[in-house]
Amino acid sequence: MRVLLVEDSARLQQTVGDALHRSGYAVDVSGDGEDGLWRAENNDYDVIVLDIMLPKMDGLTLLKTLRKNGKTTHVLLLTARDRVEDRVSGLRSGADDYLVKPFALEELLARVETLCRRAYGSKQNRLTIADLEIDNAGKKVWRAGQSVKLKPREYQLLEYLARRRGEVVTQSEIEAHLYNADAEPMSNVVESALSSLRRKLGQANPAPLIQTRRGLGYILEAEAP
Repeated sequence: MRVLLVEDSARLQQTVGDALHRSGYAVDVSGDGEDGLWRAENNDYDVIVLDIMLPKMDGLTLLKTLRKNGKTTHVLLLTARDRVEDRVSGLRSGADDYLVKPFALEELLARVETLCRRAYGSKQNRLTIADLEIDNAGKKVWRAGQSVKLKPREYQLLEYLARRRGEVVTQSEIEAHLYNADAEPMSNVVESALSSLRRKLGQANPAPLIQTRRGLGYILEAEAP
């Protein structure tokens, strides 16, 4: 999953950005509203964590512009303003959630996780596809009842395909959701991760879950077509 953090505080950029990275998210960071708007409009993020008080363009103006332009990305607002009218203003501007500073990192991560689930139409922490189980909160995977040990990138790939189960997902979509703007993935990095993921899932049950649709992309489904 890919997150945009728009925050002008260098301390919070570091603290929140590191926490999101450790939780397995690809993270882009912006320090002002104009740059944040440009990134939000030109990339496909799962969640935007947006401070209200920003240089060049405030967060509410950024949010209203996104919604006016048809962007439906889920947005978590960060602000020091805790009055009811401030929260109402943020929500009416198009925010999906609201977190008042100072906040606990665990709560921010939980709210981002919830918005990611909502982005893919799910309310559950655990995804089940045939004999595959994915615990999104604990970042754990089981196949046929056996624990499957995955590297962070392999887990991110599997979760993304599972979120879009039954849909053909292109390589460019995978790269856009698994890598931040500073990363330059090699041309074969997705194929390599898929090969390793298929091998590890196949150790518990050889029945394939991830199919390749040549010229189109990849699909995760319960049964091979």
